[in-house]
Amino acid sequence: MYRWNTFDIWLLVPYFIVMVILAFYGIHRYQLVWLYYRNKKKEATSLNPPMLFADADLPFVTIQLPIFNEQYVIDRLVDACCRIEYPRDRFEIQVLDDSTDETHQVAGEIVARYAAGTAGLAPQPIYYLHREDRYGYKAGALDAGLKTAKGELIAIFDADFVPPVDWLAKVINHFAEPGVGMVQTRWTHLNRNYSFLTQVEAILLDGHFVLEHGGRSRAGVFFNFNGTAGMWRRAAIDEAGGWQHDTLTEDTDLSYRAQLKGWKFKYLQDVECPAELPIEMTAFKTQQARWAKGLIQTGKKILPRVLKSDAPFHTKLEAWYHLTANLSYPLMIVLSVLLMPAMIIRSWQGWVQMLLIDFPLFMASTMSISSFYLTSQRELFPKTWYKTILYLPFLMALGVGLTITNTKAVMEALFGIKSAFARTPKYRVSKKGESNVAAKKYRKRLGIIPWIELAIGCYFAFTVWYAVSSENYFTVPFLLLFVLGYWYTGLLSLLQGRFERGGGSGAEIHEKPYPVGI
Repeated sequence: MYRWNTFDIWLLVPYFIVMVILAFYGIHRYQLVWLYYRNKKKEATSLNPPMLFADADLPFVTIQLPIFNEQYVIDRLVDACCRIEYPRDRFEIQVLDDSTDETHQVAGEIVARYAAGTAGLAPQPIYYLHREDRYGYKAGALDAGLKTAKGELIAIFDADFVPPVDWLAKVINHFAEPGVGMVQTRWTHLNRNYSFLTQVEAILLDGHFVLEHGGRSRAGVFFNFNGTAGMWRRAAIDEAGGWQHDTLTEDTDLSYRAQLKGWKFKYLQDVECPAELPIEMTAFKTQQARWAKGLIQTGKKILPRVLKSDAPFHTKLEAWYHLTANLSYPLMIVLSVLLMPAMIIRSWQGWVQMLLIDFPLFMASTMSISSFYLTSQRELFPKTWYKTILYLPFLMALGVGLTITNTKAVMEALFGIKSAFARTPKYRVSKKGESNVAAKKYRKRLGIIPWIELAIGCYFAFTVWYAVSSENYFTVPFLLLFVLGYWYTGLLSLLQGRFERGGGSGAEIHEKPYPVGI
């Protein structure tokens, strides 16, 4: 007969606390799906702006293009922006270049060429601004551009984006409504089918842009500008206190400050803006770590103001879930440590307890992920969404595999640690088998983390063996997700690092963790 002892209590109490917290965040995903469908009639689209500008009253628009060492994609970006359809007497483009490599010369020559007229285009109102002092990084570049910008409205595109010619026409009339401060459009993916990794990345981003942005915007709660493929009212930026660079996610920081001032945000799911996905695991992990760290930094800065504001309770609660969601990564590390001994103890305590308590908690925290992303794919691809089912185990495993890098980022944010940060490279590749010299120049460094991931994967492989040998079969699928996730991220990082040593020149590291671009 099993009897409780002090050791079991000290181990199972934190185990269940972690499981319950993760289950709450899992349940919140279901809530976002519910908000998305419950408020479907409140969806904003490019076809239903409440008001329209008369042709003579169209506002002046400034398009800002913040870049840093983007020589392989800058020509594509500039060409796309110069082809946007809008009256040229109410339009200007600023190339805000903080580059320290050859991009400085490349971008300057491209801007001069389009300003003089090229590629079948008349001379364009495009200007080049290069900063020697990179104070504030992307936020600093955007702020510096505002000092000379003429626009009442400010559109922003990162270097790897390719805005369609009708993008501005679909967005502009929503600003005829006086209280609108920002309009965000949906990212799509130039290289979605490049590899298995980019397909999984695309599904992850689709979930964010369909259900998170869609659910929050339709419900009228706070949501964020994504740093690119969106447009601001200049007055909203100024009233909110301008661009600030004390967090990694200056876009989310400004978004919350502006909404606390009463500005209304809109999300247009039907307006697409294609961009490039990271094609290497190390680049993807860098991107995710930056977002994880930045959201926690923004939460520390902004949540006290939100909780003290006059916003409705449901708006405050949603802001809490949004800005603290990445705390789940260190909780996953705790769970990883406790899972094996907890599984042994729980098996001794009996199957009934595991089925009634442990299993529902696991289901709440994990199955919500699959339903969340399946729903987003069904909204975007109603005829082929079922194919996403094949990717779900790998999508969930990839989320597990990111726990080491993202936990490090979250802990640095919680303790206020400023660390070196590698920028996410843009390779300008979109088809399978395509390569680019940019991979050699901008590929990321590795470090010890891939080896840690492989070691943890081995630990979970042992837990799978133990679960099978002890006939604890229902835990095996969950444990296999941990094995697959840690081994996949670790091995892929190491293999790409091996290629780097064969021909890479090393990565460029920011001395302060405020990189430009995605």
